[in-house]
Amino acid sequence: MNNIKSEFTIKDLENFTGIKAHTIRIWEKRYNILEPNRTESNIRYYDINNLQKLLNVSLLNSNGLKISKIAELPESKINASVRELVSKKGLDTQASNSFKLSMLNFDENLFNITYNNLIAQSSLRDVFKNVFLPFMNDLGLLWQVNSITPAHEHFITNLISQKIHINIERLQLASPTNFDKVFVLYLPMNEIHDLGLLYLHYELLLHGYQSIYLGQSVPVANLNDVQKVYDNICFISYLTVEPSRMSVLEYIETVDNTVLVDTNNELWLLGRKLAEVSPDFNKTNISLFESIDFLLKKL
Repeated sequence: MNNIKSEFTIKDLENFTGIKAHTIRIWEKRYNILEPNRTESNIRYYDINNLQKLLNVSLLNSNGLKISKIAELPESKINASVRELVSKKGLDTQASNSFKLSMLNFDENLFNITYNNLIAQSSLRDVFKNVFLPFMNDLGLLWQVNSITPAHEHFITNLISQKIHINIERLQLASPTNFDKVFVLYLPMNEIHDLGLLYLHYELLLHGYQSIYLGQSVPVANLNDVQKVYDNICFISYLTVEPSRMSVLEYIETVDNTVLVDTNNELWLLGRKLAEVSPDFNKTNISLFESIDFLLKKL
């Protein structure tokens, strides 16, 4: 699982591009779009160049160019057509494809070029919402089906974190202007998926709030240390894979009884683990949010 992946099955190509394996086989047989290698037992496999070409072909095809016409183009023309299309439309899809290739090649330069092109046209908020969030959802699927390794995920998420941190640092030069609440952001024990929480830290600072970022893997009891310093706290946590040794409801009860009891403080929660909680959940000091957008509307 930790070996660097350089060979891809047709199922990997389907996972990366969204093109069904059946369609890929047709394109390969009828139009020679790809040139797979074969194992000694005659099983097809594809290299990084095949994947890159298929990502570009998919983009052109989804923007109205027939596969028969694409097949007639030399690869240099396919690449040029993609660049032209992106320059005209600023396609988020191509940015996502570029990030995938950056991840697979461990290519920091390609990541930076792609990000800088995006940020020159849009705000970090738009880039995060329209590109990074869908990309991270794709990443979760690719990781689950073993199309990428933890090395790939760590590489690309660290690069995204760097960009968010740069924007956070700029905001931290200014003093808070909104004193309604103090926000304390943390992840539960063994939770390391912090991009969503890190972006919320950026948004809260942008809104003028005092936001304290505790980060990954914070024991519940440690939250009381913050309450010794601040009043009117709103704790925010993102539950992606944790808690795993107790139910989400048990975790909520633990925070409520250990931290929130006898205070006016609140707990706001996001993340896919909340799917475990019944829709009729109701506690006055605890709020569950389907997405970052829903949470931001409450500010």
